[in-house]
Amino acid sequence: MSFFAGNLFLNKLLAKKLTHISFVHLQKINRMKIFVAGLPYDLDDSELEEIFEKFGTIISAKVAMDKETGKSKGFGFIEMQNDAEALDAIESLNDISLGKKPLVVKKAEEGSSRPGGPGTRPGGGGNTSGGFNRDRNRY
Repeated sequence: MSFFAGNLFLNKLLAKKLTHISFVHLQKINRMKIFVAGLPYDLDDSELEEIFEKFGTIISAKVAMDKETGKSKGFGFIEMQNDAEALDAIESLNDISLGKKPLVVKKAEEGSSRPGGPGTRPGGGGNTSGGFNRDRNRY
């Protein structure tokens, strides 16, 4: 007879821990991050959260802010606990007018698959042809 088989208390404790770990893991799988564009420039994080909380549990709500001016960039991200509630929010809020522009509400793309970064737009960095030090990469 093994140690674990004879210890009922320990077996119950392990079963409870394993169930908790599985539940936490499943919760993370069901989360969805949502991208929202067309936000009024005076909208803050708490107001964005208030709009989406009607559809379910909000993990986070963040309006993108310009680092230099401290003003809103007119878009933000919401993370919702449940993907079914998130899909309902997307369907219900996409293309409604909150200010002058209609909202664009969709599932956020993963960070690594987004285009952009240095060298992908004119003047955006990288060592593209032309300009000062254009021969720098030859050596």
